[in-house]
Amino acid sequence: MHVMNKTKYSIIIESEVNKLLDSGLTDKQLIIQRVVENLGLPRPTIRRVIRDMRNDMMKKIKILQPDNTPLPDIPIDLDN
Repeated sequence: MHVMNKTKYSIIIESEVNKLLDSGLTDKQLIIQRVVENLGLPRPTIRRVIRDMRNDMMKKIKILQPDNTPLPDIPIDLDN
């Protein structure tokens, strides 16, 4: 399994995003805005990390799916 090194900022951003998701926020744009406000990092950086998080989660979900249950086609938006 390939392990990618994450930057310190990526780890901090992921933690902040997970905290907001766990608190019940469901609007992606609001989550991005809150992370930008809370961490003071540029919006494109936040969006890139969120995209990477989403892609990683989708890979993990696919691995954990039962063999006879296909993963629904969920479009991956590489721009957001």
